Amino acid sequence: MKRSKVVSLALGLIVFAGVAVIQTQAQTFEKKTAVTFNRPVAVPGSTLPAGTYTFTILDSFGSRNIVQIWNEDKSNLITTILAIPNYRLKPTGETVIEFSERPANAPQAVKAWFYPGHGYGIEFVYPKKEAIQIAEAANEVVPAEAVEPTPSTLRTVPLIAITPQETEVGIAEAFPPPAKTAEPVTVAKELPRTASLTPLIALLGFVSLLMGFGLRRLGSKPV
Repeated sequence: MKRSKVVSLALGLIVFAGVAVIQTQAQTFEKKTAVTFNRPVAVPGSTLPAGTYTFTILDSFGSRNIVQIWNEDKSNLITTILAIPNYRLKPTGETVIEFSERPANAPQAVKAWFYPGHGYGIEFVYPKKEAIQIAEAANEVVPAEAVEPTPSTLRTVPLIAITPQETEVGIAEAFPPPAKTAEPVTVAKELPRTASLTPLIALLGFVSLLMGFGLRRLGSKPV
């Protein structure tokens, strides 16, 4: 009876630790981030009133990312948008949000979102009409959707870039990946706590050793 209780307890601890590892990996992959705006801001296709929102990555494939913006407690999905990598910022230990100027009387547009400890950010892709307005007002190249996507075409919709002169150029030409260099890559001194699996791996090892020791002790006693 005692042996059965020990085995059940040990297996329960291992399962709990394994679930914690899976949850930690998922949170790191989706880059869940709470962002507070003290004034309305524009995101592709909509405007967010002042408040706190949760940004997550739904999917990452090739040179594209699908970003989801939720309310603060992640109980309501507000919008799903496309994004591309932005390599223009060195890693930092905190979340960074970059903005682009908009025409007068229009809210600033969220340009890019940088997750702590990562060497690249997520630059939002705007509908073509909005991208033209932002490119002209901010005097910068803006990634855009060539046609309006649907939920089923988010992964395949053609992407372009709009210049301040309203010229369309190829997305790869306007936003090339960084050139390879022999210099060492700069990394953040401290990664987010959710990115570290060491304590959980150590817990799994400790529980396994404890279970083995307990079973050995029970096995040496008469039943």
